[in-house]
Amino acid sequence: MNRRRVVVTGLGVVSSVGIGKDKFWEAIIHGRSGISPVSSFDTSEFRCHNAGEIKNFNPEVFIPKRKIPYIGRTSQLSIAAADLALQDAKFSSKEINGDRTGIFIGTTMGEKPLEESIDSWVMAGTEHMSKRKLLQSSANNIPANIGRFFKLGGPNYLIPTACAAGNYAIGYGFDFIKRGDLDYAIVGGADAFSRLAFTGFQRIYAMAQEQCMPFDKNRKGMLVGEGAAILFLESMDSALRRNANIYAEVPGYGISCDAYHMTASKSEGIEKAMLKALEYTRTMKEEVDYINAHGTGTQGNDKTECSAIKRVFKDRYKSIPVSSIKSMLGHPMGAASAIEALTCCLTVKENIIPPTINFVTPDPACDIDCVPNIARIKRVNIALNNGFAFGGNNSCLVIKKFLVN
Repeated sequence: MNRRRVVVTGLGVVSSVGIGKDKFWEAIIHGRSGISPVSSFDTSEFRCHNAGEIKNFNPEVFIPKRKIPYIGRTSQLSIAAADLALQDAKFSSKEINGDRTGIFIGTTMGEKPLEESIDSWVMAGTEHMSKRKLLQSSANNIPANIGRFFKLGGPNYLIPTACAAGNYAIGYGFDFIKRGDLDYAIVGGADAFSRLAFTGFQRIYAMAQEQCMPFDKNRKGMLVGEGAAILFLESMDSALRRNANIYAEVPGYGISCDAYHMTASKSEGIEKAMLKALEYTRTMKEEVDYINAHGTGTQGNDKTECSAIKRVFKDRYKSIPVSSIKSMLGHPMGAASAIEALTCCLTVKENIIPPTINFVTPDPACDIDCVPNIARIKRVNIALNNGFAFGGNNSCLVIKKFLVN
């Protein structure tokens, strides 16, 4: 079996708290919230009026103005994050062997024009549906648009495993490089802010009215967000050869699927994903220094995730910092675990653990160390990144401090 080591050498992110890894990281470690009143549509008929919208994204910074009308917002966010990651990795698309570079992108809602086309259909009839928007609406356009924009001829994959999709996409890219099928991989997740998602989560009473408060006893639910994050992966040998800045190593991941449990993940499935990740990467439970939680802020999800952490780590569970950056971002759907994986890379690189903000009242059912409200300086050699989704899709990605030996 090929034992190539896979490392992260470029990070790109577009989020409600900042664009680019430096602005994003500064906001995250200082506990700044990206939650604000929704501006993209009228929320007067809803109970909730807040979300993690990106208010300062200008696609013209990354994409020629003439092309923007033909590219959906999710693709725009993805291209911007990929461009930032490539710049960070000090790679131009001209330097990359296009046939040996893969693209793996996770999403929940797909492309924005699909939602817009459905609106037109409902309001004005099918004869008024835009042909251009219909052509743009296919979710597989997201990785394809990245490939076209950077002139990459390698494989491109869309991973539609909902809110765990970013972790899945990173795992796919990891597999391809480790086997030697690819030299480089552009991996991550993206979702534009969706009225459909906003309405749906309102309808099932899963959303808070003002704040996302993961692990707090009085948490009221999640908030919808948007964003994109891209990690640039390559083999360790390649990175060392070109003297690249290595953020972290990706030694592997674990997934489990409780397909019979359609609306959420069970504690057993989450536990299996974490145990598989530890087993695959030969990581001892005692070696885990930090867990970036899925942590949506709903009563059920937080309790379920904490239960799984207790089952995996037993008596040690209270000594492992476990934080949720969704307290700051809201839930950016398919971008969630990709943004959180990027956060884990920065955590192991900088030895700073981001906080869970909005935490006031401890919950006996969630008696973990949730790093309440203030970031913590601590050496982190190994981080786990949890991502779970409807359909019982459970994923756990291991991010490790890079050491040559």
